[in-house]
Amino acid sequence: MTDPTGRRAELEARNAAMREQVDSLLGELRKKTSELRETQERAMAITATAVSQDGSVRATVDSAGALTELEFSPSAFDRTTPARLSRLATETVRQAVAKARTELNEVLAPAQAGPSIDLSEMLPGVPSLSDLIPKPPVVPQTPGPPRRSAPAPDEDDGNSVMDRSGW
Repeated sequence: MTDPTGRRAELEARNAAMREQVDSLLGELRKKTSELRETQERAMAITATAVSQDGSVRATVDSAGALTELEFSPSAFDRTTPARLSRLATETVRQAVAKARTELNEVLAPAQAGPSIDLSEMLPGVPSLSDLIPKPPVVPQTPGPPRRSAPAPDEDDGNSVMDRSGW
């Protein structure tokens, strides 16, 4: 038969060790939660701006890639056709989205490295911290210039019958 005093001391020691482990896990959980909150705030504050090569279009997007501002230079409409300006604006927005997503990936990378603890392994039914961390967005690839054999009908190819400059 075991000594009741010795058994009690053993149980108290194991209980103290478990309390220490739980306190450590809770401290780590608080730290990770705080880090995730800061990461989320930084991610939500991201904006990115791109300017077309000729400077006629400027696009700004938020962290989700939503267009928040689109500006045209005063001479943008004088130097091109509506179709070309539309393509230039679309390409400039895509560049801004790619910048925003790249920055977002950089902000999220430390959090995506994975939590050092996972309570879901210890406590059934508790969500995993890794499930709470958003996956990185895909950065869109900028397509090359479109290949076309003939200009669109609304584009100025320099040979318009309406051009009276040579009259």
